[in-house]
Amino acid sequence: MAATAGRSARTVGAGWGFALLLVLTGAAGLLASWVITIDKFKLLEDPDFTPGCSLNPVVSCGSVMESDQAEAFGFPNPMLGLVAYGVVVCVGVGLWAGARFPRWYWLTFAAGCLFGVGFVSWLQFESLYRINALCLWCCLAWVATIVLFWYVVALLVRTGLVPAPAWLAGFLGEFAWVPPVLHLGVVGMLILTRWWDFWTS
Repeated sequence: MAATAGRSARTVGAGWGFALLLVLTGAAGLLASWVITIDKFKLLEDPDFTPGCSLNPVVSCGSVMESDQAEAFGFPNPMLGLVAYGVVVCVGVGLWAGARFPRWYWLTFAAGCLFGVGFVSWLQFESLYRINALCLWCCLAWVATIVLFWYVVALLVRTGLVPAPAWLAGFLGEFAWVPPVLHLGVVGMLILTRWWDFWTS
């Protein structure tokens, strides 16, 4: 009980490297969300508009934007990204300036990251096996979200904000890059195998 209380009371900051990672991943997601939002407005104004990233039948941003999945909550998904990735950038800048946050704040932030990675995983499945098209800007947001999620998990484990075995904390302290690389590798392989005939033709 005392250990739990101590964990809740203390605040945790992060080095400039982690802060920079938050700023970069947040900025990447923000850029992707902004471009998709602008293109979505243009598509609503002109149904014949073709987004610049619609390159071929597979890499077709327009097909993704016009799908039902692009408005999962009743409004264009990138509008959610404009808010969420903006928060990530703000947290990163705060950490860079020396801010330290309590455990509840980090857990709330991690919960948001978990929702984000779960949401993009669903979108990946829908893009590959339902919509049958990829959006390059969406892919950028996917990468940013996956990298962000795993580095936040690594921070929580190695700082003791989330209880974990010592070996796991040590591993994530030294090799925090491994989970996101493996995760992105799996997504890349799914994309490659899904359209193998197209890529090799």
